[in-house]
Amino acid sequence: MRDPHPTLLSMRGITKRFPGVVALRDVQLSLGRGEVLALMGENGAGKSTLMKILGGAIAPDAGEIRINDQPVTLHNVADAKRLGIALIHQELMLAPNLDIAGNIFLGNERRAGSNGGWLNRATMKRKAAELLRRVGLNMPPSCPVARLTAGQMQMVEIAKALALDARIIIMDEPTSSLTLGETRQLFKIINDLRRDGIGVIYISHRLDEVFEIADRITVLRDGQYVGDLDARTTNHAQVVAMMVGRPLSAWFPERTDRAPGEVVLEVDELLVPGSPRAVSFSVRKGEILGFAGLVGSGRTELMETIFGATPALRGAMRVSGQAYQPMSPRDGIEAGVFLAPEDRKRHGLVLPMSVAQNVSLPAIADYKPRFWLQRGTEAQVATMEVQRMRIKTPSIHRKVVNLSGGNQQKVVLGKWLAMKPNVLILDEPTRGIDVGAKAEIYRHMAQLAAQGIAILMVSSDMEEVLGMSDRIAVMRERRLEAVIDRTQASQEKVAALMTGARG
Repeated sequence: MRDPHPTLLSMRGITKRFPGVVALRDVQLSLGRGEVLALMGENGAGKSTLMKILGGAIAPDAGEIRINDQPVTLHNVADAKRLGIALIHQELMLAPNLDIAGNIFLGNERRAGSNGGWLNRATMKRKAAELLRRVGLNMPPSCPVARLTAGQMQMVEIAKALALDARIIIMDEPTSSLTLGETRQLFKIINDLRRDGIGVIYISHRLDEVFEIADRITVLRDGQYVGDLDARTTNHAQVVAMMVGRPLSAWFPERTDRAPGEVVLEVDELLVPGSPRAVSFSVRKGEILGFAGLVGSGRTELMETIFGATPALRGAMRVSGQAYQPMSPRDGIEAGVFLAPEDRKRHGLVLPMSVAQNVSLPAIADYKPRFWLQRGTEAQVATMEVQRMRIKTPSIHRKVVNLSGGNQQKVVLGKWLAMKPNVLILDEPTRGIDVGAKAEIYRHMAQLAAQGIAILMVSSDMEEVLGMSDRIAVMRERRLEAVIDRTQASQEKVAALMTGARG
């Protein structure tokens, strides 16, 4: 029987050492023509290092790379591009001041004359238009990249890879900033690439996506190759067990049923800017109220208004029975209403600052009773939160930019927990972090609820909403469609409310 995916790429015995750490030890990976291979592992498993080696950015200390069964040596990124290897980073590498055609051919410019010369812009625009049609992006090549959405920029990156005649395309968390519609378009393009015989290495923490798009899954753990799985015959539990090195008896922590506590947050006819209708709901002590909805349904805007980042147009709120009308985040913080935002790197943390500095920042006045900062108190509180949240960091003085995504999220939670919240708003609390870190975040959420904290959780992950919520508030087109109890919720029911489906 003919192999449906003849071997295109083979990496064997790949080892890479950095000072004080072995990042990769005897790792193997293979990719067939027209195959979509999901590369999975927790943060720090070695995925990025392995792909940097394949992309020519760093050299391995040992091992062999073969393309079409021929041994190759990748001295630099140019060598990788010449061999048809293209890496699309999670943080898109486009020049916003250039147009689409300029970005597609940046570093690969078409010039007039056999010996070079001036840029042949007409040829580049014509070829760019052909590539844009191929990836399904209906935009003129002369359009500035700065005007594109994240999904459209992703399509430009793929067109840029195709301009290099790429045979191997590496996609690192490609859907992390895409809408549902843009994700569907990306999957269509990946299927087109598959039919054209191009091999795709797909790195993602979203297991549902992996099962939908991948043919095979390669798992790394602690810098070592664990094994391969057929994406069509495996399941969530098997993948997670391989990634974390232990079976997970339950994806979400078991939460005991208990009588509802007193109402902590009351929202009465609150009108959020840009919304067509006011919303009303309440959340009780120790309750997790999950907010489900499609991108653009108004969930984040509602949370920002509750926190005070955007003042409401009208309506009333009460926190622990006291009138609450926040005009700024400071008002929210003083009332014990805290927001862990969707984009933790831009809005939740100051990346160049240390763990300790980030923990103390929201309540900096408490650490400065006179004229100087009490570093000892700051260090004591930060150490307590590092221990409580089990943040993996060599020191509280480590800059948060150097931590993994999961540990950065724990720092965001830790800084608010140090201030003893009444209401904790978590907007996409596990976005972009690995399954092991997700399980830890879920456990912390359950513990916080058990301590009596009222939690509002916004999530685009249906399993997360169903697995962690006591009640589920479903939003559609900036309206609150319904609030349903977890015992009455199902994926089909929530999806129907999210999309407006009937029947």
